[in-house]
Amino acid sequence: MKPVPLEYRRVESVEEAVSALAEGGTEAKVLAGGQSFVPMLNMRIARPALLVDVNRVPGLDGIATANGHLRVGAMCRQRALERSALARERCPLLASCLPFVGHVATRNRGTVGGSIAHADAAAELPLALVALGGSAVAESPGGRRTIPADDLFVSYFTTALEPDELLVETVWPAARPGEGFAFEELALRHGDYALSMAACVLRVEGGVVAEVRLVVGAVAARATVVDVPLVGRAVDVAAAQEAAEAARAAVAPSGHLHASADYLRHVTGVLAERAVLRAWEGAA
Repeated sequence: MKPVPLEYRRVESVEEAVSALAEGGTEAKVLAGGQSFVPMLNMRIARPALLVDVNRVPGLDGIATANGHLRVGAMCRQRALERSALARERCPLLASCLPFVGHVATRNRGTVGGSIAHADAAAELPLALVALGGSAVAESPGGRRTIPADDLFVSYFTTALEPDELLVETVWPAARPGEGFAFEELALRHGDYALSMAACVLRVEGGVVAEVRLVVGAVAARATVVDVPLVGRAVDVAAAQEAAEAARAAVAPSGHLHASADYLRHVTGVLAERAVLRAWEGAA
C-alpha cells in the first residue's frame, strides 16, 4: 500500500517546524527517522494531511552532559547514541537497552526523539526514560517546556505533546555513585517487538537499598512503574522474588498470537526478578 495523499514539507529550522505544526494542527505529523512511522503511513494506519520533515534541521543531533544529565538531541540517530562513549559512561541503562532496539540497519536511521514521540508500548527507549526518571523538551510557538517521562506517555502511541509542539531534546539523569542498572527483554527473535521488558535502577547506601525504581513494559498501554518494597533491605533471591510478584500484580496483559495473558504475566515477573538482582549486583 501507499500513503494517503498528503502535503510534504521539508523544514530547515525549529521555528519553521513548529510553525508548520501549528498550521497543520492535529492533521500534521513529524517525519524524523521514519523507521516506525513510514510503515504506518504505507499501511494507512496513519493518515496525516501534512508531513513535516525535520531531517535538515541543524543542531538537533547532539550528545552532551550538563548539570548531572545526559542531554540528547531529538534527531540523534540511535546508532550514534549506542556507539557514544559518553552515553555508555554516563547512562549505562540507556547503553544497555539500545542494542535491543530493532536492528543495526534501523538504528542507523531511527532517531532517539522519534522513538520517544512515537510512544510504542513495546519500545525500549520510552521504558528507559521512565525508569531513569528522565524528561523530554518540547518547543512550540509559545516557547519551550520540559515534560517529565511519567507525564509524557499517556497510552498506546499517545503522548502529552500538543499538536504544535516539536520534541527537540531528551534528558537522561546520569549515573550516581552506588547505583546499579539492569535491562531485561524477551522477544521471539532479537530485534523483534518485545513480548515483555523490565528495567531497574537501584541505589545502595550502607549495604541496603536507598532508592529503587522498577519499570515493566510491552504488557500494558505504557511503561508501568512497579511499587516494590525493597528500600532499607539488602536484595537476596527472596527479595527479588517479591519484586517479581509485585510486577505480575501490577500488569494485566492481553493475550495475543504469540503469547497468552498468563504467560506474559509470568514472564514479566521473571524479567523483573532478573533486573532487580542484576541492578543490586551492579550497585553493591
